[in-house]
Amino acid sequence: MLVRRNVISLAPALLAVVLLTTGCAGQDDTKSTPGKPSSPTPHGYVEGAAEAAEQQSRLLLADRGTGATRVLDLITGKVRETARRAGLTGLTTDGRFGYFQGADATHVLDSGAWTVDHGDHVHYYRAKIKDVGEFPVGTGSGIRSDTGVTVVTDADGKAGVHSRADLEKGTIGTPVELPGAYAGAVMPYAEHLIALRRDGKGPAKIDVLDRRGKRVASPEATCEAPRGDAVTRRGIVIGCADGALLVHEDDGDFTAERIPYGEDVPAKERATEFRHRAGSTTLTAPAGNDAVWVLDVTRRAWTRVETGPVVAANTAGEGSPLVVLETDGALHAYDIAGGEETTVTTSLLKDAPKAATGGKTAPVIEIDRSRAYVNDPAGKRVYEIDYNDDLRVARTFDLDVRPSLMVETGR
Repeated sequence: MLVRRNVISLAPALLAVVLLTTGCAGQDDTKSTPGKPSSPTPHGYVEGAAEAAEQQSRLLLADRGTGATRVLDLITGKVRETARRAGLTGLTTDGRFGYFQGADATHVLDSGAWTVDHGDHVHYYRAKIKDVGEFPVGTGSGIRSDTGVTVVTDADGKAGVHSRADLEKGTIGTPVELPGAYAGAVMPYAEHLIALRRDGKGPAKIDVLDRRGKRVASPEATCEAPRGDAVTRRGIVIGCADGALLVHEDDGDFTAERIPYGEDVPAKERATEFRHRAGSTTLTAPAGNDAVWVLDVTRRAWTRVETGPVVAANTAGEGSPLVVLETDGALHAYDIAGGEETTVTTSLLKDAPKAATGGKTAPVIEIDRSRAYVNDPAGKRVYEIDYNDDLRVARTFDLDVRPSLMVETGR
């Protein structure tokens, strides 16, 4: 693989374990073996992984046509070939594991890069890439995770809860099967599970379950035509016909708060699939063909930004621009508050991409705290974009496959 650099690249990350941060001081564990003196284990220690000084971002890439898969290490610029996956229909991630979805099964790949956020300090890790196994669910399923569990919901609404520790050890394990069926993906949150229960033909209702599926609370809220969800620091966001529901927990109490559009929005212009920077409370979603919804979860407010024909959109939030890939193959930056276009690049993609409604193989924009990444399947490349510097192309990664599917891990 050739990496074309438009500017001097960032210095490589430290690959050794770094000194403890101030927030970690005094938090060491102590391990001991009978008959031997006890020895301290550094706070944050993870067996088989190296702790680093910065986020260890990697891109998981897949060519839907051939099933070829790759892992692009954004620190070193190196690419690793991983096992071919025939019949791929989608690719998602929870920040560490990649879920390569096929018609009847979903393959799990440990990307070997992840972040652990302790609130007052953060740990960054890198380890070997490894295959974990398969979930027996395919197209139409939903996979959602937190630090304790991964919940797999099939296309019929049946859900199983997998131990996250099992996945980290490289095995699928045996799930706890939840009773009943649900109207969308079951989402881990605040040591519980958030589920959408459908009663007959009416709107879905919110259930809070324990991790074995027992209902422990039912906030007074309903969601008509639920589609799309996201986890934020403020809680779980679920897209509904009239806007969104925010489900959040405070000292053990769960509430569901409605965030309406404030207007009657036609079905084809509703937010149905959210994208955002991990950890951000600003979400984006196409609003039909020529606009983007931006949901500020902290302010409980929607903003509709009029754009050109939308292929993909994302934002880092917190004062950053809205970055939109449009059907001209160029990236456009918009000021969210005022709606004005502030920057536009030359066309980056080899072939003009289809609009956002054209299917799941359309290019995407992955975004983190300093860079955005755009995949160009026809051009067999990925662009690294500095969105804080007028959408400057910082690096171009040339590949030997068509990266029609892409997610970022290490976050």
